[in-house]
Amino acid sequence: MNIGILVSGRGSNMAAILDAIQSGDLNVNVSLVLSNNPQSPALRRAARENIPTKVVNHRDYGKDREAFEAALDAALRSEGVDCVVLAGFMRVLTPFFVRRWKERLINIHPSLLPAFRGLHAQRQALEAGVKLAGCTVHFVDEGTDTGPIIAQSAVPVLDTDSEDTLSARILEEEHKLLPLVLHWLAGGRISIENDRVRIARI
Repeated sequence: MNIGILVSGRGSNMAAILDAIQSGDLNVNVSLVLSNNPQSPALRRAARENIPTKVVNHRDYGKDREAFEAALDAALRSEGVDCVVLAGFMRVLTPFFVRRWKERLINIHPSLLPAFRGLHAQRQALEAGVKLAGCTVHFVDEGTDTGPIIAQSAVPVLDTDSEDTLSARILEEEHKLLPLVLHWLAGGRISIENDRVRIARI
């Protein structure tokens, strides 16, 4: 399976994917690392691994989101990408892009969806006083963090937690969960029935 990874920042989830590939725990090919930010540190890590990289800077397109997303789409297709992974990609994708990659576009979000959608999910969890937080890998649909849930991992919320400490603990789980889901996808174990994800047993 050829995957394309969309990043905007440091790319720690991208790094977790690359580490899983190198360790032999994940058998996928990263065909492209694509960023809207030319200063993204993730691009440098990918380049060191001889993975093709490309920048499609959203600022070059002004308010024309469709043109920006068309450029993203063209770049991914030119590298033969089968599945797109959003790994800290800080742009909201419109239906124009989402429909083109329906059921082949996944995201990782730092909450136990459907709770705490959108930005600052860890802060939302602390403010709500929940005792469990975590992360979710899901298919992307046209809503905000509303697509079919593939897998989740929970962490306790401690009385002493700050947004930073909770975020760090959730991120550790993200780094485990995302490669695992890609392993399932590559093995053909994931299907969607009536907007619900089924994971076949081995």
